[in-house]
Amino acid sequence: MIPGTGPPDNAAESRAYARVTQRLIPFLFCCYGAAYLDRVNIGFAKLQMLSALRFSETVYGLGAGIFFIGYFLFEIPSNIILHRVGARRWIARVMLTWAMISAAMVFVRTPAAFYILRFLLGVAEAGFFPGIILYLTYWYPAPRRAAIIALFMTAIPIAGVIGGPLSGWILHAMTGVQGLAGWQWLFLIEALPSLALGVAVLVYLDDRIGAAHWLTAGEKDLLARRLAEDNSQVPSHSLVDGLTNPRVWLLAAIYFCLICGLYGAGFWMPTLIQRSGVASPLAIGMLTVVPNAAGAVAMVAISRRSDSARERRWHLVIPAIVGAAGWLLTVRYGAHSAAALLGMSLAMAGVTTSLSQFWCLPTAILAGAAAATGIALINSIGNLAGFLSPWVIGWIIDRTRSTDLGVYALAATMSIGSLLVLTIPGRIVNR
Repeated sequence: MIPGTGPPDNAAESRAYARVTQRLIPFLFCCYGAAYLDRVNIGFAKLQMLSALRFSETVYGLGAGIFFIGYFLFEIPSNIILHRVGARRWIARVMLTWAMISAAMVFVRTPAAFYILRFLLGVAEAGFFPGIILYLTYWYPAPRRAAIIALFMTAIPIAGVIGGPLSGWILHAMTGVQGLAGWQWLFLIEALPSLALGVAVLVYLDDRIGAAHWLTAGEKDLLARRLAEDNSQVPSHSLVDGLTNPRVWLLAAIYFCLICGLYGAGFWMPTLIQRSGVASPLAIGMLTVVPNAAGAVAMVAISRRSDSARERRWHLVIPAIVGAAGWLLTVRYGAHSAAALLGMSLAMAGVTTSLSQFWCLPTAILAGAAAATGIALINSIGNLAGFLSPWVIGWIIDRTRSTDLGVYALAATMSIGSLLVLTIPGRIVNR
């Protein structure tokens, strides 16, 4: 059985879901990995970009975070369009436009240009992640989603495992080639996978179970029935339900808190490693492999256990608290490379695991059109943390010359978010 397909109800169903997983998850994993790399490679570009362009930490933090303002404004419309026109065409559009805008970062010379392109990158990418989460609900019932979402979201740490050394090597080896700086080559080279995958989406992806030519008629019928049975347990189906359900707004607040921890890692991990005494961009890139690998292993292992136990809340709360503790350890022993790396590994494992578990909650509460708007609303509001956290940390660094207070704030916010999860009754989400 493919890892993450959940406990089989019978042999035929197990084989059918194995085929779906083999077909969809590796491809979607690659798409999300490319998206995440284009979103956070600014953290590595910062190592050269700030001094070359004479940007302050506040300028960097605002530019890194303004991505999420564009993301916030266009996410709900994007997900509604995806629900209506189909994932294949819309995801291809998203990937092709963000690849071109990411590559255009090579032309940045002023703070204004930096802000504009980062904002446009957010507009282009809006709807991709919640669109994929919505798309997975078209294929998998709730009891199978934790492990499947975790497999998909391991693209975050794996993007770090691959992208960290790659980014470090580009900064080290490509500086001055064809008259471009290393940070310029970073944006150009790392936009290419998104461009290629955007074209591939049009050929490879199917919108629904009924369009999957690689499934037999019997498998299509079995999977459609299983999905209909699962959706019958969820009462909300209209677009308005996804915007007015009080639990959707609670989930948005929880997600905001958790996202603070994620982008603390994505935007500041290279800087924290540099602060521990590692100077070479290549060495910094190699060291980011360790916390990202820890995150990937923890996500898959804990999410499989969550599916097996049919328990969601504590499988989110405990990793989030561990992640917050990891950030505290990173600050306390930040001058020592080994201890800082251990702290970042705990933080990354806790953050990524809690996020993958989180997406089992809204998909258990919402279905149909309500899922399209509700998931987009949660993700768009939650991702405002991606704007706020780097901007605030950059502002703190400029005034205190230390990252400590900013990281303390990340840890506290993650802890608050994890405790809010316990206000949601387990009977609603433990499916």
